[in-house]
Amino acid sequence: MQEREIHLRDYIRVIKKRRFTVYTFFIIVFTIVLIGTLSTTPVYKASTKVLIERGEPTGLTRNYYYMPYDPEFYETQYQLIKSASVAEKVVDMLSLQQRYKQYFPDQDDSSGLISKLFGWLKSDEAESGAENKGIEKEALIKMISSGITVRPVKNSKIVEISYLSTNPEFATAVANTVAKAYMNEILELKMRSSRYKLQWLTEKAEEERKKLQKAEEALQRYMKDNDIVTLENRITIIPQRLTELSTQLTKAEAKRKELESLYNRIKRLTAKNIEKAETIPAISSDPTVQALREEILKAEQNVMELSKKFGRKHPKMIRAVSELNILKEKKAQEIRRVIESIKTEYELARANENNLRTLLKKTKDEALWLNEKFIQYGVLKREVETNRQLYDALIKKIKEESITEKVQTVNVWIVEEAKRPEFPVKPRKMLNIALGIIVGLFGGVGLAFFVEYLDNTIKTPDEAESRLGMPVLGMVSCLKENGEGIEKVVLNDPKSTFAENYKVLRTSILLSAAERPPKTILITSAGPDEGKTSTATNLATAIAQSEYTVLLIDADLRKPRLHKIFGLENSKGLTTYLAGASDMNIIQEGPLPNMSVITSGPIPPNPSELLSSNRMQKLLEALKDRYDVIILDSPPLMTVSDSMILSKLSEGTIIVTKSASTTYEMVSRCIKSLKDINVNILGLVINAVDIKKADYYYYYRYYGYYYEDKEGDSGRPAKKRWWIFLPVTAGVALLLIILLWSFFHKEDIPSDRLSTTPEKAQIKTR
Repeated sequence: MQEREIHLRDYIRVIKKRRFTVYTFFIIVFTIVLIGTLSTTPVYKASTKVLIERGEPTGLTRNYYYMPYDPEFYETQYQLIKSASVAEKVVDMLSLQQRYKQYFPDQDDSSGLISKLFGWLKSDEAESGAENKGIEKEALIKMISSGITVRPVKNSKIVEISYLSTNPEFATAVANTVAKAYMNEILELKMRSSRYKLQWLTEKAEEERKKLQKAEEALQRYMKDNDIVTLENRITIIPQRLTELSTQLTKAEAKRKELESLYNRIKRLTAKNIEKAETIPAISSDPTVQALREEILKAEQNVMELSKKFGRKHPKMIRAVSELNILKEKKAQEIRRVIESIKTEYELARANENNLRTLLKKTKDEALWLNEKFIQYGVLKREVETNRQLYDALIKKIKEESITEKVQTVNVWIVEEAKRPEFPVKPRKMLNIALGIIVGLFGGVGLAFFVEYLDNTIKTPDEAESRLGMPVLGMVSCLKENGEGIEKVVLNDPKSTFAENYKVLRTSILLSAAERPPKTILITSAGPDEGKTSTATNLATAIAQSEYTVLLIDADLRKPRLHKIFGLENSKGLTTYLAGASDMNIIQEGPLPNMSVITSGPIPPNPSELLSSNRMQKLLEALKDRYDVIILDSPPLMTVSDSMILSKLSEGTIIVTKSASTTYEMVSRCIKSLKDINVNILGLVINAVDIKKADYYYYYRYYGYYYEDKEGDSGRPAKKRWWIFLPVTAGVALLLIILLWSFFHKEDIPSDRLSTTPEKAQIKTR
């Protein structure tokens, strides 16, 4: 759907169309506001101004809880002013239980008045006088508390305390008394708080003193039983021992691992050849082994020198070789000695490690035992210290409260006393009436637009063509006259406006094609009761009146009506022919010479199968040669499939819609269904159009020529709807009367009609 620019004329059109909604809403709202305003009893407002400051605490308490800025302070004071305790003081100070009738002499007793105002008191004549008096006071407290209003003066510490009442003298007395009652309430709260705090602190201090005494006694007993003085010395020594033993154990463990690794390596090497042990640095670095190694080198050199001079069996050669072997044997013995010393050293290191580990474990156990003893000691000692601190704090607080008991943290001064009001504050008649007019007018317009937004039905041709993309062939006005059926209006009254609608539709259909108009036209609709049958009969009659030969076929095999409309026999018809029970002799004479009708025949059990048969197509092909136009009346598209079948057999399809009833969604689905099977849709017909509505202003201009009364007035309906403007005219006249009356009548009570003393304050009768 293409978007279009919304013009101011569109808004005006909606307002004009929904003007009755606007009128109704405006009259209802304005009437309610007017009745409420005129029936409201005048209420007077008396105000007194007080200065409220937060007093700074003394130096004894400033450091603990004083805050220079407290955003909740003033709101707390406002709630305190409106509290029931302050209202009770006002009742007592003004003696309202005895003097209430002096302020309101025209009313019943106070209990009955309060019962009417609040509806929660029930008078009972059987109750005693004392009980009635108590209930009356409770009601008065409720009334005073609900009538107090508190408003802060901007950019100041001044607060305005107001009271609303129908008696200005009573409102003044209550407003002034509330300020005094509030001051008394603050002092009483402070005194009660100080007394309660001192009492509580004294009791709490006594409890803490007893707890402190018990804790000290328990600590002394524990110290005596466990020799805590000796334990403290041991506790300071044991951590040092643990540290030293841990260090020694670490070193012993490292040394043991080093010797163990060395010893394991020596064992692996000496298992095959002891000479290989000499490659180990710990053995090769031994002084004896080194000395023997040097002597062996010298002996080997001597053997080599002698071998050059003598043979192997020479005495010198034998002696040199013997000395060399002796040295090698000594070196092997010395290596074994070194290995044994390493083994011994390893075993000593392992034993030392085990001893240190045992000693460390013993020391840890001793430390744990001492810690357990000392933990309990610490618990008892901390309890004593905590109780002592709490007891000292309570004693200090008691002394501070005794000194600052009379210090007031809130300072209140009456800046301006209330004066008797001269004019009422409620109701504000001019404002209420103006608001009633504005709310009624704009609310009615808003409601009109909302109703228009919810209305999704077809109403105008322009909107239907833009939203659906289909041409509107014609519009048929709504026929509200009694008499014969709507299906024969063109036949019975061919010069009526209703008949002209169908003649316009006839012209649109005959001119819908360039070469020749469609011969077979299917008339259908989205849903039932949208006027497809009346459209088919009247359109056929209108075409027949143009000297075209027309055949009207009742293809609605589910709810046929053409035989009833024209009074024809229906024993045979379309169904009998399609079923093969009759031949082509099913055409009957219509109401006009060149108009024929084929009725539906008996209602079959399978209409869709009959319409989709080849006999239906052959029937239409045969009839095209005999008639200029063939019009088929079919069932609705959204309910059954008969119309879909017939649309494929027709050269054009017309969809009938009902104004302000058929929705765009229904028609869109119908159009989509027909386009999916490539059906030629000629256009839409908007039926049952109410031409008297503003939406169809162009309809007046188009068809105005045919609206002529007996005197010959044309272009508009004969009757002028001047009565539509009666509610607006009456409302404007009533508004002017109220405005003039409000200017010349003030709702005030002159001072000469009120007594000057509160004891004799009575309103004189008018």
